[in-house]
Amino acid sequence: MNSVRDTLGEFSFLDEVPDTWLDRLSSIGHKVTYPTGQRIFHEGERAEHFWLITSGAVGLDLHVPGRGDILIETLREGDVLGWSWMFPPRRWHFGAVAARTVHAIQFNGEEVMRTCRENPALGMDLMQRFVALILDRLQATRMRLIDLYGYPPS
Repeated sequence: MNSVRDTLGEFSFLDEVPDTWLDRLSSIGHKVTYPTGQRIFHEGERAEHFWLITSGAVGLDLHVPGRGDILIETLREGDVLGWSWMFPPRRWHFGAVAARTVHAIQFNGEEVMRTCRENPALGMDLMQRFVALILDRLQATRMRLIDLYGYPPS
């Protein structure tokens, strides 16, 4: 079985991150499993973690009054789950449920932030990576909402 450190080196999200930073991040992360159907978090709850998905699938959903939880995007192996832990008020902007048994590396956001404050270069690098992730996620949400609601009538 691969160690957390070995697994981190396989994520494109962490491409070209120096080995010393991967070593530090691996000391913060630990492996977790969520069975199919388990809710990982609800929209609006306190956001304290993020995950690197090593296998399985996670459905990101958005609660729409009168329509229930609407699937926005499905994350799979190699994807990053969670960015809301980075920004006050640190509440989830979406919900997440294991669509297929998920194996992941979980990181405590507070510990990652502390590490980033101790090493500003690592902090800036991770911030840029997460901002790119946020932009991708928001674009996917926009496209899904267009699919759901279509264009307004002319």
